[in-house]
Amino acid sequence: MKHKILCGCAVFTFAVAMTPAQTKISMSGKCGKPDVEQSVPAGDQPGHNFMLAQGKCATKGEVGGAASKEGAFSEHRDVAGNHSKAWGVYVETFDSGDKIFYTYQATATMKDGALQTGQDKWQMTGGTGKMKGTKGSGTCKFTGTADGGLDYSCTGEYTLAEAAPAKK
Repeated sequence: MKHKILCGCAVFTFAVAMTPAQTKISMSGKCGKPDVEQSVPAGDQPGHNFMLAQGKCATKGEVGGAASKEGAFSEHRDVAGNHSKAWGVYVETFDSGDKIFYTYQATATMKDGALQTGQDKWQMTGGTGKMKGTKGSGTCKFTGTADGGLDYSCTGEYTLAEAAPAKK
């Protein structure tokens, strides 16, 4: 019996040691008014619209020692009255030129068609260069700005992919 317990503990310890450590992340930024924004009425009730939007963001943050440089989003929204739901893709570019790809799902409150506040859940789905294979998740909170953009602040955790062993 002691042998089974010791083997179980050894396997658990090995598994924990081989699991990449999660690193905490904190990011923030400002997105301008979307460069592209299109809307079509859903047709079922006044004020219910489906929208597409695309724009750019100035970013602050660091992943794996690389400083964030800029971001770009593409999303689709379901807006009904003073509530909005959005799903999208965010591409963050770092000073090295590497990129991280995110997907997100957001909810927000609106007033007279302008964004007031909101929150989202995001997932890192991969990247390029040093960021290839990066995984992570977290949340953001955001507020609308007078110019039609938004300010955001995010937290979460990520794991960089293991570097491939050097070829001999």
